[in-house]
Amino acid sequence: MTEVPPVVAGNVATALAQAAAAAGHAPSVHNTQPWRWRVLPDRLELYAVRERQLSAIDPGGRLLLTSCGTALHHAVLALRAEGWQVRVEPLPDPARPDLLASLVPTGHDAPADGAMRLVQSMSVRHTDRRPVSDTPVPASAIEAIRRAAEEFAHLQVLDADQIFDLAAAASRAAETEADDPQVREELAYWTGRAAPTGTGLPAEVLPDQPAQTTVPGRDFGPGSLPMGPGHDRRATYGLLYGDDDEPGGWFAAGEALSAAWLTATGLGVSVVPLSWVVEVEVTREILHRALSGMGYPYLVLRLGIADPDQAGPPHTPRLAADQVIDTSAVRGGSAG
Repeated sequence: MTEVPPVVAGNVATALAQAAAAAGHAPSVHNTQPWRWRVLPDRLELYAVRERQLSAIDPGGRLLLTSCGTALHHAVLALRAEGWQVRVEPLPDPARPDLLASLVPTGHDAPADGAMRLVQSMSVRHTDRRPVSDTPVPASAIEAIRRAAEEFAHLQVLDADQIFDLAAAASRAAETEADDPQVREELAYWTGRAAPTGTGLPAEVLPDQPAQTTVPGRDFGPGSLPMGPGHDRRATYGLLYGDDDEPGGWFAAGEALSAAWLTATGLGVSVVPLSWVVEVEVTREILHRALSGMGYPYLVLRLGIADPDQAGPPHTPRLAADQVIDTSAVRGGSAG
């Protein structure tokens, strides 16, 4: 690694602002995008935005942290693809609890191996909630996805019996949330016209009828995406988990999700996170027991090969860059 030379150092703020913009492609729970970036001359700070936290579905902020972790990983990849070496500093600062991490460029050299390929997957990655095709995911692809996640968390591929238990847990979680009027109201907000412009799940990305799947999907209400034929019998399910139930673990789960999803996208594998199974305490405990007490569940992932005869759903909207990136500290300088 080389030290940052003076000429390159003048471009640090510009590179950081561009990385924050690239992180806008990151997935987040219900497309809430609950993050904000602050560009400084020598670092990029990531903050949680509590106004876009799901207060009924995610009162503890676990999924908010996971969402912010995906954005962090996207930003790091964007910098590494441009040849920047980056140090990530987690910052649990009691005085600034919403400051989650700081990215500090430490040098500039050749782009990191594979980083550009993953960056290219950012703009094409999407969520297709329809049943996958009858083509199984190759074992080599599953292993590559698992290895990508393992840098940050663990990913256990579920066997047939565990998938049966998952289906029962998903049904129970869905019933529990359906009986909660605050959850129903929150879902309606983020899937309707009331969601802030650039956020939420529009009807165009939600199936127009419930899918016939082994593991029941979340009921978002009526969408307009044609369901088409098929079942998810050839889907693979993975459980993303970690060693603790602390905020740092959930944040790392977002990094693992980003790494796994971008790798999967490059391999032609569809990914759908199933978050509602971990939102309900009793079903989260069921998954914890499925891990024989060796870890804490963060998220379930459905992996599959999308139906090649169906066009992919549109991308969800994104907030404008000036709503999530603060460049006031470097305005008039290299960030422009």
